[in-house]
Amino acid sequence: MTTPLIVIVAFVLLAAAVGVVGRGRGEMDLERWAVGGRRFGVVLVWLLTAGEIYTTFTFLGASGWAYSRGAPAFYILAYGTIGYIISFFLLPPAWRMAKRLGLHTQPDFFLARYGSPALASLVVVIGVVSIVPYLQLQLAGLGMIVEIASAGAISSTVAIVVAFAATCLFVYTSGIKGIAWVAIVKDVAMIVAVAVIGVGLPAMYFGSVGKMFAELIRRHPAYLTFPGGTTTMGVGWVVSTVLLTGLGYYCWPHTFASAFSAKDDRTLRRNAVIMPLYQLPVVLVLLVGFTALLVMPGLANPDTALLALVGRSFPGWFAGFVGGAGAVTAMVPAAMLLLGASTLVAKNLYRPLRRTAVSEAHLMRASRAFMLLIAAAALALALWSPHELVTLLIFGYDGIAQLFPGVALGVFTRRVTAAPVTLGLVAGVVVVVALIASGHDPFLGVNAGFAGLAVNGAVTLAAAAITRARGGASTTAATDV
Repeated sequence: MTTPLIVIVAFVLLAAAVGVVGRGRGEMDLERWAVGGRRFGVVLVWLLTAGEIYTTFTFLGASGWAYSRGAPAFYILAYGTIGYIISFFLLPPAWRMAKRLGLHTQPDFFLARYGSPALASLVVVIGVVSIVPYLQLQLAGLGMIVEIASAGAISSTVAIVVAFAATCLFVYTSGIKGIAWVAIVKDVAMIVAVAVIGVGLPAMYFGSVGKMFAELIRRHPAYLTFPGGTTTMGVGWVVSTVLLTGLGYYCWPHTFASAFSAKDDRTLRRNAVIMPLYQLPVVLVLLVGFTALLVMPGLANPDTALLALVGRSFPGWFAGFVGGAGAVTAMVPAAMLLLGASTLVAKNLYRPLRRTAVSEAHLMRASRAFMLLIAAAALALALWSPHELVTLLIFGYDGIAQLFPGVALGVFTRRVTAAPVTLGLVAGVVVVVALIASGHDPFLGVNAGFAGLAVNGAVTLAAAAITRARGGASTTAATDV
């Protein structure tokens, strides 16, 4: 127990130290804290994007779904690539608008484009409500990783509290630049760990990846075809979930706003081209899940499949390395989620409600205060209301993807006003909540979030057509992107 524990603690302390030191010199203001002064090049943008997208979900959730569901887990390989294709066209014009107008958050974009404080406030609420389960996912996964990798030497509760406190420390002091530096540690460690176990475990138990698949087909002949190990996740569910998550990929407030840290729009296009390479580690994680199913059937919690097999197969120091890499893999996206949520609450909810002038220094203090409040709420949920990791992520996407019509129309057309976007957004969210609350997810074989997005898009376009027919104003002056 001692060796894995030492390695894991060393990883967490290293990440915290790198994050604090990564602050750099000079006074911290909202521009530096939230978007890094808009000076990040291709390497930092790539690492930051990978740090916030490839998370605990990638490390544990993907292997857990390969273990318990089989073929439906393949949706994970498709939706990221779709998201990157969309980002190639979507993010550069959004960046140009943010640069010209000094935007820091996603609600800033909606306010500047549509001129509606009510719509911007609605985007804040949806963003925070969707971020909290995503943040809960990171914390629950972090505790699980450390507890299992340390062979129980550290309880999940202690691991969550300590590592999350370290995360809050470097977010509070360094903002997005500190997170980007920690992402370097995270990406190197995760890629090394996943490469070793993704290739090594199938070879260790079956001789090769091909022989592992042959054994999987022999024992579970229907596992690699839809609906795999489920009864509801057929082709319709997979296709709709791929579309939902692909469209919503860059609609997360923290991911959308992190694009504003790039030094130019060309950086974002280059990032979109190279990011699909990061799908390769996901393939290796799925291989570990399939291997675990064959070697260790009957696990009570499928999300523990990767760590349980690593602990059984490798020496303690390497189990600690994997656990440490997994812990930092949770810390980086948790940090970005905290930063994104706190900035948009302070700037787009708190400041308008004050009804008096708020200085930049005051706004910076408010952002940090809200960061601590959101962290406390997510910590409480992670400790007392854990859920399956992939389920948490899909639930978050159900809500956040409803922002896609507003973002896409805001970037690519000047003819849609705030009212149609607001009506569509409300309709989509109502459909999602109603379907999930009534147990109709999937609905007619498709993801409930996708059903909500379809209603959202239909209502938005219909309302926009009616508005134009009545001669409504096209937009505000801020729409030249």
